[in-house]
Amino acid sequence: MNTQSLAKRLTTVPLKALCAASLIAFMSVSAQAQSTATTGQATMPMGDMHKGATGAHDMKGSMMMGMEEMQKMTMSGDTDKDFAMMMKIHHQQALNMAEMQLKYGKSPEMKAMAKQIIVAQKKEIAQFDKWLAKHK
Repeated sequence: MNTQSLAKRLTTVPLKALCAASLIAFMSVSAQAQSTATTGQATMPMGDMHKGATGAHDMKGSMMMGMEEMQKMTMSGDTDKDFAMMMKIHHQQALNMAEMQLKYGKSPEMKAMAKQIIVAQKKEIAQFDKWLAKHK
């Protein structure tokens, strides 16, 4: 989804719902990737992610901390600022998970994807920081 279509959606979808949907999708993809890496099938329930690998347990903890951080965030009432702040938190959690993948993962394909995620998410976090600094 490009930035313009995302901006249009933000005008009709409450920000918390959008972030929750984003996290749910991210969690689902992460669970499927973990399942595929450990079992060869994309059927592992989210609750079983922690079984079998230290990295998966750490990822779940990191994800839960990020969700908690977003839940605790005081909304400013400014959709743009709230979006930037919540997405920055969300991107940081993606970075944390990608770094754990590099540390604990075994699949060269998943490690390559983690490296790409790290580069992309750091760039986007910098963009959010730049925007937030201009709009204090």
